[in-house]
Amino acid sequence: MPARVGIVVRTRHRPGFLRGALADIAAQTFADRRVVVVNDGGVAAEVDRVVAESGLSDVEIVHIADGDGGRCVAANTGVRALDTDHVVLHDDDDRWHPEFLSRTVAWLDAHPDDAGVAVPTEIVYEEQRDGDWVEVGRAPFWAGMQRVSLTEMMSINRMVPIAVLYRRAVHAEVGWYDETLDAVEDWDLYLRILRVHGIGFLPGEPLAFWTQRPDAVGLDANSMFGLAAEHARDDALVRDRALAEWVRREGAGLPLFVAASQAELAAHVDRSIEDAVERIVERLRTDIRDDVRREIDAHQPVMSRLRRARRRLGGR
Repeated sequence: MPARVGIVVRTRHRPGFLRGALADIAAQTFADRRVVVVNDGGVAAEVDRVVAESGLSDVEIVHIADGDGGRCVAANTGVRALDTDHVVLHDDDDRWHPEFLSRTVAWLDAHPDDAGVAVPTEIVYEEQRDGDWVEVGRAPFWAGMQRVSLTEMMSINRMVPIAVLYRRAVHAEVGWYDETLDAVEDWDLYLRILRVHGIGFLPGEPLAFWTQRPDAVGLDANSMFGLAAEHARDDALVRDRALAEWVRREGAGLPLFVAASQAELAAHVDRSIEDAVERIVERLRTDIRDDVRREIDAHQPVMSRLRRARRRLGGR
């Protein structure tokens, strides 16, 4: 029988991170799983050695030649290699609570209408010290989040791949990761899923840990920072595609009205801010003038005595 959960680990020239990811998977309390490590252009022998040393069984390694892959190609390659009920992307630098799989699988078993389930996520900040990346702080990702909402997801992505277990069969309905994108491929997929299915949310303690290294460059960088320009470009591309689809079907009337209203609102906000700043500046000027007058008045007796003394000295 196929395993119930398939785990896709995307990695590229980062043996230390890959070693940590495999140890993280080995620590899961849910054992009915299969792992596919997708080596996205890295050194094959290096990845093979790390996997062999991990002690994990039933790990498939797929090597993609340098220049032929990318984040989306690696994700699709890994998912297509699986025949499991559920899948999750475990990028090499992220981590799980030991019960992530057991709790998310139980949720999907209890909610057959949901295409997937997300969990509370914590950002783990890391800095490099003495050659190693060490944790220096934590913060909640979307603190207080209680649901996965299409409305909220259309504004901004509120989930990261490490935090979402979903049913593999959903790809037959909504398609694969969009390989024309260099970033935001997970957000794009979630939007397509949410058009036809719900994605559940498992409230409680954080079960996923998204590491961020703001100061990292090169291969150690997060996509969040290392691909910042690609994120901005592909975010706009996803929105433009959706808008173009709407216009083809419904016409440009409503988008034109919304765009004009948004511009009018932005202009109103700008004017309101300018007026508020002018009032604050004028109030500060008035307060300063009043303070100066009070200071002068307070020292008038002293100044008068000094002037009288100067006249007497001058008279001599």
